[in-house]
Parts: sequence; C-alpha cells; structure tokens
Amino acid sequence: MSNPGEFTEEQRSEWVREQYQKSIKYLAEKGFVTDSVTLMESRYLIPVVAVWKLQTIDKQKVWVISGDLPNDHIAASAAENVREAIRNFSMKWQLQAQNILDGARDESQVDFAKLLVSRAEGLYQLFENKDLWPEG
Repeated sequence: MSNPGEFTEEQRSEWVREQYQKSIKYLAEKGFVTDSVTLMESRYLIPVVAVWKLQTIDKQKVWVISGDLPNDHIAASAAENVREAIRNFSMKWQLQAQNILDGARDESQVDFAKLLVSRAEGLYQLFENKDLWPEG
C-alpha cells in the first residue's frame, strides 16, 4: 500500500474526486440521487478510504464509504459522526460476512466474505486509532 505522502497534490485531488464520483454512482445504482455533500463531516485517508456524508434530493442523509474496499452506505442517523460511521460499517460487514459464510454455496461467496472481514478489521483499526480523530 502506498504512503499518502508519496502522492502529489494533483494525485491526491484526483483520488478524492474519483472516490466522490464512485460514491455518487453507487448511490445512483441504489436508487438515490445525490443533492449535496457535507464536506465538514466527510473524511478520507488516501489511498485507503473515503467516507462522505451526502444528502439525497428527497432530503435523506446517508454515510457512503468508498476506497480500497466495497462501496456501501448507511443512514446518517445510524452514526453521529464519521468515526462512528466507520465503526458501523465495520460491524455491518462482520455480520454480513458471517451471514454469507453461513450460507455459502461456492468459493466466490467465501472469498467475498473473507474480503469483508479483512476490510472490516481494517476499518475497526482506523476507528480505534485516536490519532486520526482529534475531535474525540
């Protein structure tokens, strides 16, 4: 994995833009049209993860995660801040992985469950890293 310090400012901006676009596309595929982003509450750790707080045109607020992991979303009401959203995604993915493993019928399902567990563990490490969360 690359160190964020190894990226130029242009590369960092491009990565953030790509993750934002991936998140909007993901929501559109789920039937949501994005109206706005709350930048002050969104965070990213290049090149690992971006978590956006977005509002849809029907005024629903959601957290959307993208990066070197599966795209996903949760209702903004499920997490009061981005750190809690990361923990929520971590726990959600652990449960999803267990459900997949419990009913897995082929190797691709097992592989996806393993990916979810790996990314969930990584997210939880980010959640626990107090140095990343100066606001508490």
